Amino acid sequence: MSTTLEWIDTHCHVYEENIPGGQVDAISAAREVGVSKMIVIGTDADTTQQAISIASQHDNVWATVGLHPHDAKNGLDTVTPFIGSEKVVGIGECGLDYYYDHSDRNVQREVFAAQIQLAHEHKLPLVIHTRSAWQDTFDVLDAEGMPERTIFHCFTGDEAEARACVERGAYLSFSGIVTFKSADDVRRAAQWCPIDHVLLETDAPFLAPIPHRGKPNQPALVPIVGTYIADLRGQAVAQFAQHTTRNACLAFPGIAP
Repeated sequence: MSTTLEWIDTHCHVYEENIPGGQVDAISAAREVGVSKMIVIGTDADTTQQAISIASQHDNVWATVGLHPHDAKNGLDTVTPFIGSEKVVGIGECGLDYYYDHSDRNVQREVFAAQIQLAHEHKLPLVIHTRSAWQDTFDVLDAEGMPERTIFHCFTGDEAEARACVERGAYLSFSGIVTFKSADDVRRAAQWCPIDHVLLETDAPFLAPIPHRGKPNQPALVPIVGTYIADLRGQAVAQFAQHTTRNACLAFPGIAP
């Protein structure tokens, strides 16, 4: 794996306490292996504030403002004051999670719809979390209108869901899950997905790719995810890195040079 290649981690949570080495060392370690830019994701008021604070301290780091479906019950007004902050480049992560149902499903849908409208209003990309809720996710998106730049973070669907996302113009962001032995459906989606719609992420400190599975993840491991998918698709790693880096700058114009 060449350190001269440029990669972008479009989704990480480096404020989490178990990030290897802490946030500063994790960001530094990522830069050393060619991860030139990182987006730290807000999931509620506290993490959104932390994401913005971290981004303000690093030239190559940006933040999003979001209310995760788990936290939808907290109310969207807990995060909206941060939208105008410097280095905020997206809305989310937001969406629907029917696997855990930590918030009432009706509340999840209402808060998801409201964040879609925020993305439209502020002309910001939308970062979506969806689990066990594909049809309702599409229904809410179709009703509210897809933002021009929409990202399905940590894509875990199969090829059918991938096609439904891409038909709506969305990007699919692949994480270390694609390396897991049980993830044949995600691999099929990664093989099928048109190259102009592929993004990469770690979701650090979660979902470390093989051979690091079971350990805390970090942005420095995004080249492992990218190299794995490039090999899966039969593409040159350097070309794949260049293309996904370009995609990230198109999906999140706020991070573009």
